[in-house]
Amino acid sequence: METTKWIVDPVHSDVQFKIKHLVISTVTGAFNQFEGSATVAGQSFDKVDATFKIDVKSIDTKNADRDGHLKTGDFFDADSHPEISFSSTEWNRVGEDEFELVGNLTMKGVTKPVKLKAEFGGIEKDAYGNTKAGFEITGKINRKEFGLTYNSLTETGGLALGEEIKLVSNIQLAKEAQ
Repeated sequence: METTKWIVDPVHSDVQFKIKHLVISTVTGAFNQFEGSATVAGQSFDKVDATFKIDVKSIDTKNADRDGHLKTGDFFDADSHPEISFSSTEWNRVGEDEFELVGNLTMKGVTKPVKLKAEFGGIEKDAYGNTKAGFEITGKINRKEFGLTYNSLTETGGLALGEEIKLVSNIQLAKEAQ
């Protein structure tokens, strides 16, 4: 069967994360540099093989001091582990426009299987005649499972950071010219 390759359009995509702070609010951050691709069997998104890479040093939480700390060994250790990567192992339709995306996530040198939800937004041609496809990818991971174990205590003995990280990525793919 013929395959179609799609490339992540970084100008029209984003990679965000959310984590609880002091258990009372959520802090949101993003990675601004990333790349990825999807190889699709045929013309539809019924069978997909996807890869994705994130530049850890592109982390942006809108606070330079926090971003600097997140790049250290307390968290991502960006000098030793400059990349977060994902490689799909399964792509399963679970609804009309919903898929389960299963794959291996590697962060800080630790690789673990993860399950993500992929909501298909559709396919359109842009103003330049390029074919684009859109997805919203969401999921949750436990940061401690990937070696991100740093935490501090509040004055009352509570943890400053939650363990669960919510992932939200809006991905626009561009069909590679054939």
